[in-house]
Amino acid sequence: MIDEPLTDLPPTAMPPQALHAYEKLTPDVVLDALASVGLLGDGRLMALSSYENRVYQVHLETPAGAGAAAGDIVVVKFYRPGRWSDLQIVEEHEFAAELMAAEIPVVGALVIAGCTLHHFEGFSFSVSPRRGGRRPELEDFSVLEWIGRFLARIHTVGSARPFKHRPALDIQTFGHASRDLLLSGNYLPLDMASRWLKAFEQAMDVAQAVFESVGDIRSLRLHGDCHPGNILWTPEGLEGAGPHFVDLDDARSGPAVQDLWMLLSGERAQCLQQLGALVDGYEEFREFPRGELALIEPLRTLRLVHYSAWLAQRWHDPIFPINFPWFGSSDYWKGQVDMLEEQTEAMQEVPLVA
Repeated sequence: MIDEPLTDLPPTAMPPQALHAYEKLTPDVVLDALASVGLLGDGRLMALSSYENRVYQVHLETPAGAGAAAGDIVVVKFYRPGRWSDLQIVEEHEFAAELMAAEIPVVGALVIAGCTLHHFEGFSFSVSPRRGGRRPELEDFSVLEWIGRFLARIHTVGSARPFKHRPALDIQTFGHASRDLLLSGNYLPLDMASRWLKAFEQAMDVAQAVFESVGDIRSLRLHGDCHPGNILWTPEGLEGAGPHFVDLDDARSGPAVQDLWMLLSGERAQCLQQLGALVDGYEEFREFPRGELALIEPLRTLRLVHYSAWLAQRWHDPIFPINFPWFGSSDYWKGQVDMLEEQTEAMQEVPLVA
């Protein structure tokens, strides 16, 4: 899963106190943080899968208003220090609130004591209701159409006004900034550095040409990381049937197609069918900018580069060397060179159509 934006600070320049901030986030600190906003946990908490932030499922002991009651289970997210500013986090929460007000099934932060963002012992955190569900069956075209309808509604809200504080997704932020971070931190081994840099520059030149060929791209507020793992599906016949969108942590400004392409998989023929179903559903509510389909492969290329930079930037967090032991090896970077070369070819092929 590739879902993490870059900060402006290269990892080698990060202040020492920020390197292992999560070591202080013990279960007692989690419960004390909840108690600081009037939510009393009964002692049962479970860490949920998340590399960038720390996320816990907590059972509540007593009612606390704001949509939480005794016996409820909430999800508490502790944001990685130094990643987003408070203004950027609150802007994400406000976007989620706008979507929920439009009756779009997004899981947003609870408002507690008039706020969605809280602070405790150096950590910023939010509390959300727990939402169950399973990954959507993307082989089912009716499921894709359903998702497409809600993506159109998300984009209708997203186009109403711009983000003021959250960054855009473009070649500079995901491409060149990633390159600069990798080079400044000496993460590329000597035997692969020149090869990777050559492949990167060739890929960015082609990506830039594709972006320019598309012409005027309308940037709007996006989910930003709309892959199947961030959509919880409830089967028909049950309460709340359909998709629920979670984790707007990577919400950014960018082209509409960014929220569609990660739902495609398989060979070209299969991707064409999947894309057709998504766009059919989308266009029940909003016209889809079909010229942006040419951006699918450039956006995929940017995400691949960004992933390497994200791993490098987080390497001081002990959880990363444990879970990504292959990162930084010559074999890893050879694989990245091969993928960049493949993507350079893919970006020059005839784009998908719908």
